[in-house]
Amino acid sequence: MQRVPFSPERISVALGLCIVMLAAIPRYMVEGHETRQTLLLIALAIVVGAAAVQWKMLSVDARKALPKLCQRLLLMLLVGALVMGAWHGLFTDWISWQVFISHAATCGLLFHAVSLWWAKRD
Repeated sequence: MQRVPFSPERISVALGLCIVMLAAIPRYMVEGHETRQTLLLIALAIVVGAAAVQWKMLSVDARKALPKLCQRLLLMLLVGALVMGAWHGLFTDWISWQVFISHAATCGLLFHAVSLWWAKRD
């Protein structure tokens, strides 16, 4: 089985990574981590650039699969928010909304990546 270096699945994960990085920015702003925020914005620009290059290399058929994968990503982000809301509601004291959205986005992206991996195994 030959591996393709670019695929709509990889682009959807890259877009999810961008969402996770954007969700972390308010947390760094509130906590006063300007250096981390700057590094995060640089990393965000690199990931956006890499995703754009990969999108340009996709075939027309592969590009048509991307909207469905983005919908799946959004669904998994919602599931991540529900899971992290339940987790923090049951097991932690009150956390700020900045920390919550960062944790929820990370959880959702993990669910998305694992669901893509499971789908490829079938």
